[in-house]
Amino acid sequence: MPTLENGSAVITGGAGFIGSHLTERLVDRGMDVVVADNFSRGDRENIDHLEHDIEVRPVDLTTQRGCLRAVEGVDHVFHLAASVGGIHYIKRENVGGLTPSVLMNQHMLEAARVTDVDRFLFASSACIYRQQNDDLHLFSEDQAVPANPHSTYGWAKVLGEVACRAYSEDCDIATSSVRIFNCYGPRESLDPDSSHVIPSLCRKVIEAEDGDAIELFGDGTQQRGFIYVTDLVEGMVETIEQKGDGEAINLGNSKEVVSMNELAETIIDISGKDLSIEHDRSKPTGTDKYACDMTRMREEFDWEPRVPLEEGLRTVYRWAEAELEGTRAALAADGGAR
Repeated sequence: MPTLENGSAVITGGAGFIGSHLTERLVDRGMDVVVADNFSRGDRENIDHLEHDIEVRPVDLTTQRGCLRAVEGVDHVFHLAASVGGIHYIKRENVGGLTPSVLMNQHMLEAARVTDVDRFLFASSACIYRQQNDDLHLFSEDQAVPANPHSTYGWAKVLGEVACRAYSEDCDIATSSVRIFNCYGPRESLDPDSSHVIPSLCRKVIEAEDGDAIELFGDGTQQRGFIYVTDLVEGMVETIEQKGDGEAINLGNSKEVVSMNELAETIIDISGKDLSIEHDRSKPTGTDKYACDMTRMREEFDWEPRVPLEEGLRTVYRWAEAELEGTRAALAADGGAR
């Protein structure tokens, strides 16, 4: 079985939430790692502690030139870069959720082909699926067809998967796609305009005072299965090492599926605050009840995620608390000018 040790890899979006954790993991394995990022969403602080161990290439991945520069001299590609945000961003940004990602996907695959990259992993998403019943839906890989995602972001991921299959069949490159289901962890965006549900709820709880209410989108009965970021990274490494047939596989955790009400209550319990929950049914909620069918992941890799949800939530809450406390301290230092 091929392994990544002693090889080189580029991680597009490597300064982002998932990308920075993947960068750490590959450095730990002794790889030569290149981070290709334009820092539109990623943060240099996420990888500053690795500055002596990696090469950073600030490139525009929507251009052919930028992608050729990104893959220069590397053996493997982890393509994570995308135009993405929380459900409010995905619902709002139609062109923004489609065009940059499609350009990046195509240019990266073509750059990998002409520079003889060995293996290419594409970060797809559970957003390619669309719920087909009113109960909890455990999406299996074959349910992606016929495609009918909710958003242009989902369509960009569908097209990326199609392109990976095409390059696997027609070119001498091993490709694979991972459909990521609700990843969470430290370093995720806390921006109220673009954050995903767990960092968004952590921020709301941290900023609330005893006796306050926090707001949930919808009625709170939506259900999800969440995967902690270090588990996801391990799954991505397993995939690129073991799978190069051009096909997609789910990466998620359906061992602990929770409603949004349960998720919020757990975060409130972690905080130790006395808070209530209010619901705004006018806000977008995405697919109602879904999680990852883990069957193929278990069968092909003999692997599954390990971090329990409450353990992961405690880690994220403490991280978010420290991050927001740092922001408040900075504002106080400059007189609260912003």
